[in-house]
Amino acid sequence: MSEYRILFIGDVVGRPGRNALHRGLPRLMNEHRPLFVIVNGENAAGGVGITSEIAEEFYRYGADAITLGNHAFNKREIHGYLDSGKPIVRPANMPPSVPGSGWTVVEKGRVALAVANVCGRVYMDSYDDPFACADRLVETIGTPHFFLDFHAEATSEKIAMGWHLDGRATAVVGTHTHVTTADERILPGGTAYITDVGMTGPRDSVLGVDRKIILERFRTTLTAKFEVAHEPGVISGVLVSVQEDSGRATNISRVKLEDHA
Repeated sequence: MSEYRILFIGDVVGRPGRNALHRGLPRLMNEHRPLFVIVNGENAAGGVGITSEIAEEFYRYGADAITLGNHAFNKREIHGYLDSGKPIVRPANMPPSVPGSGWTVVEKGRVALAVANVCGRVYMDSYDDPFACADRLVETIGTPHFFLDFHAEATSEKIAMGWHLDGRATAVVGTHTHVTTADERILPGGTAYITDVGMTGPRDSVLGVDRKIILERFRTTLTAKFEVAHEPGVISGVLVSVQEDSGRATNISRVKLEDHA
């Protein structure tokens, strides 16, 4: 039975994350030979949001699709770009009047892969019901090859989404919390799952932010402007193997590559 691979790269944070992706993605693509590369870029521009220029960089590096999250609209200039037809998706569970789309389809060979982004509601902004949104996506997309980036805070909500879509999605991967979890698995219905892929950003930081700023905030309780750390980045991602005929996943493994520049 023929299979293909999807390489998903976790939240790219600021310049260290972009540099790590630039230098490391070609190596990962050469090593793992994925058919599709998906990158979460919602923190790529200074730690919050993304610009059209950065999105185009990611496509040049090898990304086939870009997913976003709760910081999708932090850079106002991205609004028009989201309506340009490029394979970049903001959260699907937002009002229909919001620029862009919550899902896209990328095609290679005989495979048409639907890529979607949905935000959780627990400890997050006021998004529509992510579970009902996921149901609508399954009904609308019409392909068994369905990859969901579930951008959520609560571990329980992410796990619940995995079970909710088991057997109906190729993969449900969690983003947003920037820390890689060790619970990757294939659920009984053939859906690849992991609670959080982790971030692609400065290694010696606190979730991508300068650790001195965060330590001072914890010690004093005083607010401070967050700044992306300058340390070298690390790529965090997952590699998913998928049956070409059924769209069911057969394996998921964590991927990590440090940038030594």
